[in-house]
Amino acid sequence: MTDKIEKYTLQGVEVDVARKGEGAPLLLLHGGGGPVMKHPFTDELAKKFEIIAPTHPGFGGTRAPDHFDGMEDLKYFYLDLLDALDINDAVLMGISMGGWLAAELATISCARFSKLVLVDAVGVKIGGPTDRDIVDVWGIPPEEAARIMWHDPEKAPKMEGLSDEAIGDIAANRIALGLYTWEPYMHNPKLTHRIHRISVPTLVIWGASDGLVKPDYGQAYAKLIKGAKFVAISEAGHSPHAEQPEAFLSQVLAFTD
Repeated sequence: MTDKIEKYTLQGVEVDVARKGEGAPLLLLHGGGGPVMKHPFTDELAKKFEIIAPTHPGFGGTRAPDHFDGMEDLKYFYLDLLDALDINDAVLMGISMGGWLAAELATISCARFSKLVLVDAVGVKIGGPTDRDIVDVWGIPPEEAARIMWHDPEKAPKMEGLSDEAIGDIAANRIALGLYTWEPYMHNPKLTHRIHRISVPTLVIWGASDGLVKPDYGQAYAKLIKGAKFVAISEAGHSPHAEQPEAFLSQVLAFTD
């Protein structure tokens, strides 16, 4: 399926919003790897939903606003974007950093959302002050990152053969990821104490082989949300939607029926 791209300017900040499919709305918030609308799993989801997928400012070749310095800015930008999109009764799905953003939005209000799906999400502090819940992705070489983030590292994206433009986009995505997640690293210390406000049915999906954010973290995350269901997908790392799309879709479609 082809995407339709809409452009919005909110408080001087430009954002691209891709749409695909027809049906009930599904707001898809991507992670640090950038937009995921080209992944095959979205074509299957688009048979049931209209997928609405913004590109976070700074990702996918877009510009991050000069006044943005963390997740708080992105969260409030998305509150404006939700008003502009006039989304209602939507499934909210967030992947990794996008899962953190989704959880933040849902703790403010679930009025626009019918269900919440968190995929290998970050954002909460589970361990003690000196415990590292999430591996420092900037402190390890690329081959080590592939090993811990993928069940099968051969499935990890390769840099070989990419154009200079594509490599530039990847580098810009990493800069944007750092902008939103560096301090405090990959979490909001206050979110743990607010997440009980989530009041819609919630599915927490995790790759059983995720070495970046381990399944124990995901199980603890799910326990913070009343009634949340936790599912681990075998033979998948940090991106189960990419590594095991059929198993991923099975869980999402069963949950959203």
